[in-house]
Amino acid sequence: MREEYYLSPTRQLTDVEKELVWKKPLSHKVSEEELRICKEIKRNWNRREMKIANILLEGDAGSGKTQLAKALSANSGLPYTKVTCFADMDKSDIIGAILPVISSERLEKMEPVEQIVLNALYESDGFQSTTEILMDVLGVTQEQAALKMKQVLKLVNENTEGEVVEYRFYPSEIVRAYQKGYLLEIQEPTVIRDAAVLMALNSALELDGSINLPTEIIRRHPDFIVVITTNRSYTGCRPLNEALRDRVQHTEKMDLPTKEIMIERAIAKTNYRNPLVLDVLADIIILLDKTARANAIKGVAGMRSFFYWADAVAGGASAKESLYHKVIYKITTDSEEIELLEEALESHGLLVSLNELEIEVKKNQILMQKR
Repeated sequence: MREEYYLSPTRQLTDVEKELVWKKPLSHKVSEEELRICKEIKRNWNRREMKIANILLEGDAGSGKTQLAKALSANSGLPYTKVTCFADMDKSDIIGAILPVISSERLEKMEPVEQIVLNALYESDGFQSTTEILMDVLGVTQEQAALKMKQVLKLVNENTEGEVVEYRFYPSEIVRAYQKGYLLEIQEPTVIRDAAVLMALNSALELDGSINLPTEIIRRHPDFIVVITTNRSYTGCRPLNEALRDRVQHTEKMDLPTKEIMIERAIAKTNYRNPLVLDVLADIIILLDKTARANAIKGVAGMRSFFYWADAVAGGASAKESLYHKVIYKITTDSEEIELLEEALESHGLLVSLNELEIEVKKNQILMQKR
C-alpha cells in the first residue's frame, strides 16, 4: 500500500522529517478502519471545503488508536508527532512559551538543574518543542517537563525584573506540526480540566484556520492532519468539547476487533501460533471486557492485555496464573470486582476450558521433552 495514499508526493522532506514518518513493523496488520480513513482522506484531499484533515478515534484503551494514527503517517507519507494531554495543561502548553535569554553570569548563579534546562533550550536548533527538549535532557514525562518549564519561566522572570533582556519564543509541538504540515496525534484531550485550553484549539482546527502567537500569526499548513485519540468512559475523562467534535470530519468508533482478527494480530505480534490456546485466551479477553463494562468496573481488558498474556503463555507461563498478572489485575485489584470477573468466567465454562488447556499444554511439553 506504500505511496498509494501519499498526499503530497512532490513534497521534499528534510532528513529529520523523513525519520519522523512512521515505519510499519512486520507485525502491523492493516485494518478496515485504516483503509477507510486513508481512502476518505485521499479522495477529498484537494476538495478544499470538503477536505478531511481532522480525525477522531474514540474507543477503549488498547483498541489500537495510536497504532492507527501512526499507520496514517506511514500511508500518507507525513511526519508523525504526538502530544499527550494532562489535567493541568494550560494555553502555553498548546501554543508555546516566551523565555528570556539571561546572561551567562546570572545563569551560573542558578541551581544546576535550571542551568541544564536553560542551556538545553538556548542551544536548541528550534526544531523541537520546549517540552520535548526537557523530556530529553531531564528524562522526565511530558507532564513533568511542562511543569518544570513553568517553574523555570517563573524563576527567570523573577530574576530579570528591571533589566533589558532579549526574549525568544519556543513553539509547542502542536504549533510545530501545524506550521510544518505533520500528522499530529493529540492523545486524551478529554482529561484537560480547563475548558478554555480546549477552546484554544477550536479556531486552529478550521481548515483555513490560524494560530495567534506572541511573535506572529501562523496559518495552517495544507498538509497538516490532526488525529484526536480518546478513551470512552474512562476514569478522568470528560465528554469531548462539542465545538471541537464539530470540527472533526471523520470519526471511528474503536472497539475490540473480532476474535479472528485478535488472533491474527497476536500471532503477528508474538509469533505464537497455537490456535487452540489463542482461541480460548481471546474468548476470555472478550468476556472479561463485556463483564467489566456491565458491572461498571473501570479497568479494560484489551488487545495489549491479550498480546502480553499470549506472549507469557508462549514463554512457558501458566495460562491460568498469568491470567491474573497480565489481564485481571490490570482491570482491577478489588476483591469483589475480581470475584465478579471470576464468576463470569465460571458461568461461561471458560475456567474449565483454561484448566483443560493447561493439561493439554503440559502433555505436549512432556511429549516434546521425551523426543
